[in-house]
Amino acid sequence: MAVDRLERRKARTRAALVSAAQTFLAEGRLTAPILEITQAADVGMGSFYNHFSSKEELFEAAVDEALEALGAYLDTLTVGMADPVEKFTQSFRLTGRLFRADPSLSRVFVNSAAAQAITTERGLAPRSLRDIEEAVRSGRFDVEDTELALALVAGTLVALGRVLLDRPERNADEAVDRTAMRVLRALGVSTDEAAELVARPLPDTDHVSAATVLTATS
Repeated sequence: MAVDRLERRKARTRAALVSAAQTFLAEGRLTAPILEITQAADVGMGSFYNHFSSKEELFEAAVDEALEALGAYLDTLTVGMADPVEKFTQSFRLTGRLFRADPSLSRVFVNSAAAQAITTERGLAPRSLRDIEEAVRSGRFDVEDTELALALVAGTLVALGRVLLDRPERNADEAVDRTAMRVLRALGVSTDEAAELVARPLPDTDHVSAATVLTATS
């Protein structure tokens, strides 16, 4: 029992550090000292080094967990979809809308390195790659190199997130769907089919916040 309590306490400490780091990332405070992060997490400096060897390792974990939570959440919204292109399209459109619905989630994403979003083994990247590869196998996407296709998608999402953050006056739904159409066209989908895919109704995400996403699958 004592061991279980210790493990739970360690898990709570780590979660507090990751949550604080996500807040700092969302605010663009990448140069904040470790002491400031531990104070925000309400944990001691010694506790920090029980979990992470450096601030960079903590920030990497914070981005990784945010992207994994978002990816897992999107998976719950595509259950039952047999068509990988439909799954890919819905996930892309929902991600764009979630970024505008909760800017803090968007900032965690766009303030992290784009390369991490592309190469990480968890989060959005492997799920997007899964859908791309399934669409290629079924002849739905015309793609020669799936890794380059993933780089195109991830880079577009990062850029889209920045536009939505920097231009709050833009119509987010329109911007996201127009971008989704361009991405689908780049992956070999016809104009008519791309237009039909982005016109399909989406699940209601008006109530969703970063906190909801980060706890939905925990």
